[in-house]
Amino acid sequence: MIMRIGFDAKRAFNNYSGLGNYSRYIISNICRFYPENECFLYTPGIVDKELFNEPVGTTIGQPGGIWLRSGSLWRSFKLTSRLDKDAIDLYHGLSNELPYGIQRSRIKSVITIHDLIFMEHPELYQSFSRKIYERKVRYGTRVASKIIAASEQTKEDIIRFLNVDESRIRVVYQGCHRQFYSRVSEEIMQHTRQRFGLPSEYLLYVGTIEERKNLLKIIQALHHGEIDFPLVVVGRKTAYFNQVKQFIERNRLSNIYFLDQVQASDLPAIYQGSAGFIYPSSYEGFGIPVLEALNSGIPVITSRGGCLEETAGKGGLLIEPNDREEIIHAIRQVLEKSALRDRLIREGGAHALKFREEQTIPSLYNVYLECMHD
Repeated sequence: MIMRIGFDAKRAFNNYSGLGNYSRYIISNICRFYPENECFLYTPGIVDKELFNEPVGTTIGQPGGIWLRSGSLWRSFKLTSRLDKDAIDLYHGLSNELPYGIQRSRIKSVITIHDLIFMEHPELYQSFSRKIYERKVRYGTRVASKIIAASEQTKEDIIRFLNVDESRIRVVYQGCHRQFYSRVSEEIMQHTRQRFGLPSEYLLYVGTIEERKNLLKIIQALHHGEIDFPLVVVGRKTAYFNQVKQFIERNRLSNIYFLDQVQASDLPAIYQGSAGFIYPSSYEGFGIPVLEALNSGIPVITSRGGCLEETAGKGGLLIEPNDREEIIHAIRQVLEKSALRDRLIREGGAHALKFREEQTIPSLYNVYLECMHD
């Protein structure tokens, strides 16, 4: 079956982290694996033209006329008519939402739900933003032909919070960029160390610096456990960073390194140069950094339960993120026990194969075909 497939490409063209990475991964691989289809990428604008090189043969759809200044409104309220005009067969909302009115068209629709953090932890969001997110996700899951959950944990949350029939949900795991599959050269490794002033050995944290990801708890564990080992941090700073900074300054810690201006292409060397990756997040939809670490061949410390345990598999040393002593013990084990390190690396590498695009993309495409045959 040849299809005209539309994608919500806003994040692919404008978001540098999680949702952007997912959107670029899906669009690029669907076009690569199934080139017989026509793919249309819809975005209200393109801020950085170098962020995403769209696959050859794709068509970019953007607002025109009076909608140029109201891209967000166009994406929510006018996009369905544009999809009709372009004779789209199936539209995939890649980031928790679908355009209004799509259920009244002939177009089949798929929505990916990454997580429901705003419902699980409403205290982390402003009331207005939370209501907007909830309205969009309730509408999208109600009208979609099929719903993609990023993990079994997310599937359970969709059923629990949104009362969606399980038969409409398909779990299709995410993958990470192919750049993490191979080892970088020693020349690139040395260049990266010099460019960012990296220590010779370090633990690594990659992710937005926000409360639920618990960077402060990592630093507190290192301090109270008297573990004199550098920690390198890569991630966008939020207001929570001030708490982290205050603790570092109050305790005069000198071995915490915050890297700035890190490009996606720098990450493989930064991962591979580390002694281990630590990610004690309280809640995630999937945890792409954990998968990047597994593919990079380094041991992983992450949270017990939920999707992070799914993502890490036997390649993760699991901890309770609120248990400081457990975090301390896990760090010491990874740094001191070579047999454990070797096992985590070996089993983590094998587990990561489950998330390669050769597995995930055909699973997703089967959902597309299922929608078309309903």
